[in-house]
Amino acid sequence: MPLPPTTEPSADGPAAAVTVQRPCPLVDGSLEFSPHEEAAKPWRQVVAEAITDPEELCRILGLPEMDAERIRQAAKTFSLLVPRTVLSRIRPGNPRDPVLRQFFPAPEELDRKEGFSADPLGERSSSPAPRILAKYSNRLLMLTVSGCPVHCRYCFRRHLPYEELMRNKVATGDDAPASKAVSDNGPAPSLPPETLRFLESQRDYREVILSGGEPLLLDDSRLFSLISRISQIPHLTRIRIHTRMPVVIPQRVTDDLLTTLKSSRLTPIMVLHINHPQELDDAAATAIGRLVDAGIPLLAQSVLLAGINDRSEVLAELCERLADLRVIPYYLHQLDRVQGAAHFEVPTSDGKRLVDELRALLPGYAIPRYVRESPEVPYKVPLA
Repeated sequence: MPLPPTTEPSADGPAAAVTVQRPCPLVDGSLEFSPHEEAAKPWRQVVAEAITDPEELCRILGLPEMDAERIRQAAKTFSLLVPRTVLSRIRPGNPRDPVLRQFFPAPEELDRKEGFSADPLGERSSSPAPRILAKYSNRLLMLTVSGCPVHCRYCFRRHLPYEELMRNKVATGDDAPASKAVSDNGPAPSLPPETLRFLESQRDYREVILSGGEPLLLDDSRLFSLISRISQIPHLTRIRIHTRMPVVIPQRVTDDLLTTLKSSRLTPIMVLHINHPQELDDAAATAIGRLVDAGIPLLAQSVLLAGINDRSEVLAELCERLADLRVIPYYLHQLDRVQGAAHFEVPTSDGKRLVDELRALLPGYAIPRYVRESPEVPYKVPLA
């Protein structure tokens, strides 16, 4: 039996009040997880034990009873996946928590919105070879794995047919679903011959961006083998890794990972995906510090999301925190218009205003570039 609703003011003030349910009581008056225990687990175990059931997440966090049927339907179209290491950054009992809302299925995802599509960046037509997305002039993206350790509800690749774009892959386990631990055993991920021929023939390219999915779902030995193979192509000089792992599962930053990144002739660059300062707890800060101390340049990119980081004070706090951690705020992305994420969209006029406000609050090096990606343009389009 649902509990009676109560009305609480939203972050936008009393005029925008929302109706919520009183939270269910917590088991034994405490949370059902231990942040210290989660932090002590090997990263593969954390990946394997991620939460996939919305009802379990609601119970653990003491969340209110909500529209359970539509939430289940939303989770069927794009499954829930949250590592337990993230739970300590979510305020219990608060369905509007800015970290929770990034990952929890919402009924609004089922609404069909004009102008939103399954492939907003036209990536299905940008793949000249298996695993490759050739969207830019002197750098290319490589799809390393199809899984992620966490499912962001606004992900522009939530509908991407990975099996199609990673065709001819060798079944070595490197494409294990994110709910499964990546095995220590087995051969390194193999690049199809067509992919290698394409990389070797495109002499204008200087950089390979490891994307996915989540490239750091590869264990250290497989990542080392992949980077070593790419480094054998003479005209390539840089390897860039786009990842959420050091933040959502900080223990992924292992000694072997640091050795792998430092040992290649390719210059390593890492881009972290972080949307809210609440994500940067002490464990994430320590992992980031290890990368910086190892000499790995770190950048950060965020997506502008309604109800999560669409206030200048939140963005300023995030950018200040990143600067303190020696991470350069890189991009603030306008939402890619993927079907199922329309409720996250912030008008570009508001985004431009937020960037103007940030200029009055932050030093220039801490202000990210506000950009939009377009399938018709081979670079990020500046918006402010």
